[in-house]
Amino acid sequence: MKNLKRKREELECGRSDIELKMGAELFPGKRPKKEVQLWLQNAETIDGEIETIEQEADRVKYSNVRIGKIACMKIQEVEELMNQRGGFGDSFVVDPPISRGDVLPITTIVGESTAKRTLEKIWEHVLGEDFRKIGVNGMGGIVSKASNVFKLQNDIARNLDLDLSKYEDVILRAGKLSIALENRKRYVLILDDMWEAFRLEDVGIPEPTPTNGCKLLLSEEESWNLFLETLGRDVLNTPDLEVTVKEVVKECARLPLAIITIAGSLKNVVHASEWRNALEDLRTSIKGSNNVATTVFERLQFSYKRLKDEKLQHCLLYCALYPEDFKIDRDELIEHLIDEGVIERMKSRQAEFDKGHTMLNKLQNVCLLEGGSHYGGYFVKMHDLIRDMALQIAGPKFMVDLEDFQDEEKWGKDLVKVSLMSNRMSEFPYISPRCPKLSTLLLQENCFVGDIPDSFFVHLHGLNVLGLSHPRISSLPNSVSDLENLTTLRLMDCESLTHVPSLAKLTALRKLDLWKSGIKKIPHGLKMLVNLRYLGLDAPYLKNMPLGILPKLTQLQVLKLNWFTDSSRNGEEIVKLKKLEYFKGRFYDIDHFNTYVGYLEEVRPITVSNYIFVVGKEMAEDIDDFDLVQKGKLVILSECNISLVLLPKDVQTLVICRCDNLRSSLDASFLKHAKELKSIYIWGCEEIGDTLSLCYPFPLQSLESVDLESLDNLRIPFGEERVTSAPAVTPGTFSRLKIFRISNCPNIKKLFTPGLLLNLGNLEEIYIWECKQLEEIIGGVSDDEVEEEAEEIEETGMGSNVIFPKLRILKLDRLPELKTICSSSNVIVSDSPLQLIQIYYCPKLKRLPLSLHLTNGQPSSPPSSLLIAISKHMWELLEWDNHDTKNVLEPRCRCVHCPDPLKPDFDMAWGTSGAIMGRTTTRTHNSWTRRYDGSRGFPSIKSPPQKAVDGIRTPAHVVSTKGANH
Repeated sequence: MKNLKRKREELECGRSDIELKMGAELFPGKRPKKEVQLWLQNAETIDGEIETIEQEADRVKYSNVRIGKIACMKIQEVEELMNQRGGFGDSFVVDPPISRGDVLPITTIVGESTAKRTLEKIWEHVLGEDFRKIGVNGMGGIVSKASNVFKLQNDIARNLDLDLSKYEDVILRAGKLSIALENRKRYVLILDDMWEAFRLEDVGIPEPTPTNGCKLLLSEEESWNLFLETLGRDVLNTPDLEVTVKEVVKECARLPLAIITIAGSLKNVVHASEWRNALEDLRTSIKGSNNVATTVFERLQFSYKRLKDEKLQHCLLYCALYPEDFKIDRDELIEHLIDEGVIERMKSRQAEFDKGHTMLNKLQNVCLLEGGSHYGGYFVKMHDLIRDMALQIAGPKFMVDLEDFQDEEKWGKDLVKVSLMSNRMSEFPYISPRCPKLSTLLLQENCFVGDIPDSFFVHLHGLNVLGLSHPRISSLPNSVSDLENLTTLRLMDCESLTHVPSLAKLTALRKLDLWKSGIKKIPHGLKMLVNLRYLGLDAPYLKNMPLGILPKLTQLQVLKLNWFTDSSRNGEEIVKLKKLEYFKGRFYDIDHFNTYVGYLEEVRPITVSNYIFVVGKEMAEDIDDFDLVQKGKLVILSECNISLVLLPKDVQTLVICRCDNLRSSLDASFLKHAKELKSIYIWGCEEIGDTLSLCYPFPLQSLESVDLESLDNLRIPFGEERVTSAPAVTPGTFSRLKIFRISNCPNIKKLFTPGLLLNLGNLEEIYIWECKQLEEIIGGVSDDEVEEEAEEIEETGMGSNVIFPKLRILKLDRLPELKTICSSSNVIVSDSPLQLIQIYYCPKLKRLPLSLHLTNGQPSSPPSSLLIAISKHMWELLEWDNHDTKNVLEPRCRCVHCPDPLKPDFDMAWGTSGAIMGRTTTRTHNSWTRRYDGSRGFPSIKSPPQKAVDGIRTPAHVVSTKGANH
């Protein structure tokens, strides 16, 4: 993975160089070489694929052989792509042939019914013969912010392959452009995002008229409905309030974003006097400008001012430091707000995080932030106009998106916060900015090559927060040692960083994060940082933590040590950190771990609210791939004797890796006190035979997720091998189980016992793949019993038993011996929450136990959310109790091509936004193949939209193994 990251950085720098050179050569009338465009497209695609691989590697909980193979393939692809650059010649552009030009296919359409009407009218005119020009006017208008007539003419001419470079007179240029447009038989010209007004004839655009164009706006009625939809219609229950509310809506100027944000800011306003006051404030803030930008911002700033909480306002302004349309991880953002002091120090970090989530929820509720989920976590993002408004409010105090990093004049003396995140800067500038007020400098996500010049930080003595992650720098400049006001130093993922100068003078430092940096020894002066609250020393090459340092750091709340650092020798020092709330570390010695656990439970049972413990002398492969920001309480037992381990009573996630002394994993008494255990992962334990006993006096009622992988000798996952002699299942066993996954268990034949079935009423997701001998998912029923059940149903007319009533996802992958999912007396009702069934290479499976409610003797239609992904051949061979059921379900079926089952090409997963998650591993002409493994990090899965499924072009190899959430 390290080599892959380096290759990705080289690719980023190579792409940046090509784009810069091409941009310099791309004068009007020139066109990029197709081979260069193809190279850039391939580079962007591969970069996205590598990002997905890295994200998966960070989340994976198991053996990572597959990811390793994919990484090697991707390294080779990068090398081949980089070698292609030599064939581009001296120039990256060419003179284009004469052509009819391109369409500018961008339109701003707002409001649900308006959007539909707009789209219909546009298509009506595009496909019809009556109109040659269609003018579309939306919220933002028609021209980009940083534009003028000259530039606009160049932009249009370039899309028409018209060379205006030899004409300098604007009027003459307009005439040439007008002739070129009039010579078109039919075209659609839509200029989006207007911030300044231009006369169309000044540009050279023929004026639209009622007979050759149209102007579409949001109607008053739709403005009113949009406002009420955001605010809530309960406001109309208050007498005599409707008139005032409509006046507020009128002041929104039919701008959808203004309507939404202003309505959001007025939620919970009930009294008529408050509404009148809000209306007066809104009118006061509007100065009646005809400038579109001013019109928008005046209304958005009203919502900002109504926050009336300086901390909330600072929080919103801080979000503007992230790049446009950036999905900001909520936990990361709250960490940064704590670092910035926006969230003030409280009694615990948990209280600070609670405060942070409360603040973000408020901003979402008033529609100043948007929210969503991805990769098992949650994010917020800003609408680009909200971000522009925030940056306008911040004014000269903020600097973002700086294009010329070398321009020292841009670094004004009034700067307070500078963010150059993801600016694609390949080298650090040799400048020495003089910014005495600068408190925050964010430089992460850039591929710097070489070291930072010492002069850069010489005059930045007021700096409080320095964020510098991911660059390929080997050392920090010595001038960092003199930043005595620094409170936060983030150096995450700086793999090449081996030298950090003395930190002895940085006594104000409260946070030091060296996660995945290349340091090999503790930075000098660490013991002087007595105000540290957060210390991240989980660097892969850091082998030990010297004794005597931790006792000095009495304020520590978060301590993260490297997996290769044995915490056993520091155990006594760690237990004395009375304010510690989060600890991540490894104990080679089980006795020392047990001593520490005993101390936690007896002396400080409340303080440590999150932890990740690894226990064992040997390092199981890929343990370092666990997500280190995972919340909760996690214990990883790696190649150790688990019978000797004392588990914390509040452990929530248990991972058992290659513990070969494990024969019957959950029959061990060490689990009986783990009453809060929610997830258990067992993989690579070769001696394990029977996994989960069902007759415990402690029935593991809190378990929500069970994951079993690569258990070669596993035969019966639940209970005894002979079901008839098995003791009764303890009531409540697995009663909260929601997710069950099993993979690469070659000797298992039956999965769930009939006695356990009644306890699995809350099961939502089932994933089964590569279990070569699995014959039954619900086993233990003989053929004679199946026949008796069928006869009883036919004679009595009684319906079948409904199993898994809350099941949402069922994925069966590469199960060559699977014959039945359940007996004929059991069915899955398809109008339950069921969303996705994916079946791949189960050649002996003949029955899909889906049942539809009958209406007048005919099966009713299944819910629109249901998708069945299956090969066409297998779909045709399935047998049905009611043939009409097949006909009704067929519209929900998406038949996919199934290649060689031993070489799956694509894992398909649907995210919460309806997107297809995937990763390309090979590329062929007119086809694509992808692979994605990753359900473990994604608890929420929704069905795909119709357009996502229909958009899959053939031949696409689609195989399901592990689901994912966007």
